[in-house]
Amino acid sequence: MLKDKTALVTGASRGIGRAIALELAKKGAYVIVNYNGSKAAAEETAAAIEAAGGRAKIYQCNVSDYKACEKLISDIMEKCGKIDILVNNAGITRDNLLMRMSEEDFEEVLNTNLKGAFHTMRLVSRYMLKQRSGRIINMASVVGVAGNAGQVNYAASKAGVIGMTKSAAKELASRGITVNAVAPGFIETDMTGKLSDKVKEQAVSQIPLGKFGSTEDVAKAVAFLASDDAGYITGQVLHVDGGMAM
Repeated sequence: MLKDKTALVTGASRGIGRAIALELAKKGAYVIVNYNGSKAAAEETAAAIEAAGGRAKIYQCNVSDYKACEKLISDIMEKCGKIDILVNNAGITRDNLLMRMSEEDFEEVLNTNLKGAFHTMRLVSRYMLKQRSGRIINMASVVGVAGNAGQVNYAASKAGVIGMTKSAAKELASRGITVNAVAPGFIETDMTGKLSDKVKEQAVSQIPLGKFGSTEDVAKAVAFLASDDAGYITGQVLHVDGGMAM
C-alpha cells in the first residue's frame, strides 16, 4: 500500500501514464497528474481517480523546460511537504528513417524523453536525499534495448533513460532511494491502435506471449516498484513486453 505517499507522474493525462496514476491512487497515494498540452485529458484522469475514492491534482508542466520543472517541484513541496514517488512517464515520438530524420525531430525527442527525466530526477532527488527515502521509476522501452527501424531518436532516448537509471541508482542508494526502470513492449494504447492490421500481426509474431499488453500491466509493475515490497530492488530494468526482449 502507498497510503500517505505523494506521487508525481509525468505525462499522466492518457495512456500508460493515466493507468499508472490510477493504480498509484488505488494503492493510496496522493497523485500529482502532470500534463503538457492536454488539460481536458488530465482533468479526466483526476476525475477518474477521485470517483474511485482517491486524491489527485493536475499540474501543467513541459518537462523539457528546466525552469518549469523547478516551479513544478517547488509548488508540490510547498503544498505537500514531500515527494515520495517520482514516475518519469512523459514522452513523445517523432518517427522517421535515419536518413530522413531532421535534427529538430531528434532533439525534440531527446529533450522530452531523456532531458525531461533528468530534470525531474535532479530536482526531486535533493528532497528525497533529505528524507532519506524515495522511489524513482523511469519509463524506458523495449526499443531502448533492442532498437527499432524508424525510431533512432526514440531508441536513443530510452537507452539513455536506462543508463541514467543505473547511474542514479548507484548514487542514491546509500540514502534509501531506489531508482528503477520499466521497459514496456507493445501495449494497447491510442498510439498502437492506429497501427494497421498487418503491422499489428507482425508485432504479435515477435511476442512470445502472443498478444499486446495492457496499460494496467505496466501500471502494476510501476506500483510494485513504488511499494515497500520492492525496497531491496534498485538499478533494474523490469521488462513488461510479453517476452520480446528475452
